Amino acid sequence: MRHGVGYKKLGRTTAHRRAMFRNMLASLVDHGRIQTTLAKAKALRPVAEKLITRSREDSVHARRLVRRWLPNRDHVKKLFDEIAPRYADRPGGYLRITKLGPRRGDAAERAVIEFVDADE
Repeated sequence: MRHGVGYKKLGRTTAHRRAMFRNMLASLVDHGRIQTTLAKAKALRPVAEKLITRSREDSVHARRLVRRWLPNRDHVKKLFDEIAPRYADRPGGYLRITKLGPRRGDAAERAVIEFVDADE
């Protein structure tokens, strides 16, 4: 049985993993797409999609919950005012992961994680 197997630890402590996700989320909100390893992209997607779902309802409580993950108030404002309204009618699946192939130095599988409507 696979009890207690809930997520990838990525070889990091909880605090380090959470800090890494906070930095990656800030970059994702800032730029709309980021390039990272496939494992990190797959681990980041559920966190980011929960934030976008939370930000679809603009309330003080929702902003405070999102603020836990996004340290900069400008990122929170951009998420609520620009990104979330684009997905008001979409029931999920806000992010896309595209594989890029192996990295040259250590052959780690690279990927781009981006918003679904980033092309528009």
